[in-house]
Order: sequence, then C-alpha cells, then structure tokens
Amino acid sequence: MKFKAFFTDDGISLLDKRFLPAMDKVGRVCHVFFTPTHAMLLHNLLGATAAGPDGGGPQCVAQFAKDLLFREYNVSSRNGNQIAFSVEVALLHRALRSVLAVHAQPPAAGDAPGAPAIQVKLVNKLPAGSRTATPFLTFETKGARAAVVQDVPISRPLSRSDIERLQAALDAAKDLPQTLVQVPDLPQLQSLVDRLKNVGDLLTVAVTQYGDLHLQVSTSLVTVGSEFRKLRVIGDRANAPVGNQNLTSSTRMDMAVEKGEALSVQVNMKHLVKSLHCHLAKPDCTFYGIAPGGACLTVVFQYFIPGTRLADKSISFYCRLPVLDPGSS
Repeated sequence: MKFKAFFTDDGISLLDKRFLPAMDKVGRVCHVFFTPTHAMLLHNLLGATAAGPDGGGPQCVAQFAKDLLFREYNVSSRNGNQIAFSVEVALLHRALRSVLAVHAQPPAAGDAPGAPAIQVKLVNKLPAGSRTATPFLTFETKGARAAVVQDVPISRPLSRSDIERLQAALDAAKDLPQTLVQVPDLPQLQSLVDRLKNVGDLLTVAVTQYGDLHLQVSTSLVTVGSEFRKLRVIGDRANAPVGNQNLTSSTRMDMAVEKGEALSVQVNMKHLVKSLHCHLAKPDCTFYGIAPGGACLTVVFQYFIPGTRLADKSISFYCRLPVLDPGSS
C-alpha cells in the first residue's frame, strides 16, 4: 500500500482556505479517501444515518479530481488502488499550515526563486517507546531558510470490506433530489436559522416545485417560520397555482405537498447549523432539495470555473441531513 503526491498551489490553497475549515466545523474527524482518479474528504459516511433520537448527523462529501489538488499523484493498494483512513481535521489543517509557512519563505539574496513543491505521503513509523509501527500522513517541504516534516497520525487504513462500504455509501449519496432550489442569499438564511434555533430543536423544511423553500419551527406555545419564494429551480418544476400568493406560507406548503408538487421533512436544527458551516468553503451556488420519499435533506454546493459561469466538474461538495420523520410526498 503506497501513496505519494505533490500538491499544486491552487490545490493546497483550496484545502487550507476553504475545505478544511469547513470540514472541521462539521465534525472533528473525517475520512480521507484516495482513488486512482479522485481525492476525497468524507464525514460520517460510515456512521449510522438514523442512530439515536436525532439521527447520526449530517453526511458531508468533498470530492476533487486528482489533477486539481496534485501535479504528481501515485496511489497503489490491493484494494483496487484505493486507500482510505480517518484523521482529525484540526491536526491535518495544522500540519498543512505549518508546511505552507515554510514553503512561503522568501529566498535569500542570490538564491534561485521558487521553493520545492509540498509533498505528502503515507508512511509507517516506530514511535519512541513503541514496538509497533504507526501510520502517518507526512508532509514535507523546504523553504529558503528551513525544511519541515510534519507527521499527522491517522487510523489504520480501512480494510477491503470497509472501503466497499464507503464506496457503496458514496454511490448511494450521488442520487440528487428531483427538485433543487437555489438559495441566493446565504447570509439571510444563516441569520434566519440563528433566530429559529432559539425557538426549538426541530425544524420543518419544505421544497416546492414552484421554487419555494419553507423553514418552520413549532412548539406547544408558538410556531415561527419563514420562506424564500421564486427561487431558481433545477429538475422537476411546476407553475404556482393562481391566487397562491394570497394564502399563508403554511397553507401554500400544505397544498403543494397534497398535490405532489412539494416535499416536506423534519430535521434536527443542530444538523442544519452544521451544514451551514460548509459555506466556509465559499461555494458559488447553493441548492436545497429533498430526496424522493423524504429520505433526507440534501444541500449541494456548486463551484464555477474561475472567470466563468460554467460549473467546475473537478469539485463536488454536498451534505445530506438525516430526517426525523418519514417525510411527506
């Protein structure tokens, strides 16, 4: 089992400035998954999605084409040249920033410009006082005045059966909802959720084919909610009924669900708050949708090729939130 690669400048910047801060907010530990074509950061894909009274927490997938992150990339194993392991996100980010600081050192007078690329590889080392080798993800680089090696402790690489489970979970998570609505004003959504979380722990979310997103919290004393209307729709869509605008938000939602033109689910407020931290990865667009049958609430983050409005297919980033009831359809 071997892994060795050299980061591109854009790739390491994406991880440092965007994705590792976001993943650290979602969960303390994530899986790193290397395949012959992609590198991934995965949260909770092997966890139970319906464990306990509030579900198993959101699943989060950040997938990158290998050429986006690395300019040289070699991975080999007996598991179809796939390697996966778990790591503490904060330790991973700290090591990355340490090597970046050395890498950025300006050259001394008379030295050739340009520092060597940052290398990352899997190694087994024998810690002091131990008789058993321990796996590490090791970062190495040289600056103008120093060199650095950062060893990040990781779990034992996943077995073939666990990698198959991980791949099966990934395959299942790729199915998009039939209707997605784009939320253009993320600060407004975050502000709304910050207010609603002080009211209750359970949030009802509804997505209509008219381009409406409804959020509502109900307790024995009060019902509070809000909606975003006439949003951009991808997938199945329908025209809002005439006179719909004169009805209350909850009435419109109930009617759309009864007609099969909306889905409604209930999620844990803490899970939605966690998913909103993914905006630290600075997506260009964010879409919300509900899987068929109300299986989960899906949040899809889209990126554009720099300088264009074309989707960057080298990055895939999304979250799936477990639901607390079977949903309505």
